[in-house]
Amino acid sequence: MKKFIALAMALVMSLALVACGAPAEKKTVYAVEAGSAGEEVAIANGFEIVSVDAQATALMEVQSGNADAAIIDLLMAGAMVGEGTSYPEIKVTDQKLNSEQYGIGCRKGSDLASFINSVLAETYADGTMMEIAKTYGVQEAIIEQPAAEYVAAAADSDVEYIKAKGKLIVGITEFAPMDYLDANNEWIGFDADMSRIVAEELGVEVEFVVIDWNNKVFELDGKSIDVVWNGMTLTDAVKEAMECTNAYCENAQVVVSK
Repeated sequence: MKKFIALAMALVMSLALVACGAPAEKKTVYAVEAGSAGEEVAIANGFEIVSVDAQATALMEVQSGNADAAIIDLLMAGAMVGEGTSYPEIKVTDQKLNSEQYGIGCRKGSDLASFINSVLAETYADGTMMEIAKTYGVQEAIIEQPAAEYVAAAADSDVEYIKAKGKLIVGITEFAPMDYLDANNEWIGFDADMSRIVAEELGVEVEFVVIDWNNKVFELDGKSIDVVWNGMTLTDAVKEAMECTNAYCENAQVVVSK
């Protein structure tokens, strides 16, 4: 009888545990840049995310413990996390979420994209692009550039508009090794250096403007900037909203964490 009662109690306790359920497993929270390819791939994977204003801020969220991990560009991870970097305690995990390519964004229909393609082709052919890439450690990611000639717009030429105002305004975020401030508070990086060459070819000055990445299309269309040149992933949405150049760099979205 006692044995029967003990078995019955054990059964009741088991059923109670099943009914209550095991404690819910804590979900990993990923910090991502709003409007970025990282945010897009995180949403596609059903991740729990916190969106921030820049990938650098996403790393700060991980460092402070406000997020468990961040999804950032592989090229940025190589420059910003791990031993000898600003975030030595943060490491690149083995989670590579996609493969992608960078391009440069201009206003829809703009002939500036054609002009930039011609400069990309020229600098790739003469070795200038690769030398700049080696300076910032991105030489393995560079994509071979096809021959390209500038085709001017028949009307409303962005190239002529930029020449007339004497300045190429480049929309960026702080994003090493593509665009970032040096010790003298000057913008450097692979993208920054390449945009200076384009400005030189146009015969104008270059100005770098930090933008809200989530509003990059509005910045372009409102003519507060002339080009988005900041390690921009060529997603379908980007190509639909902007006149984009040929791809110039390989990249991937990766997970980083402590």
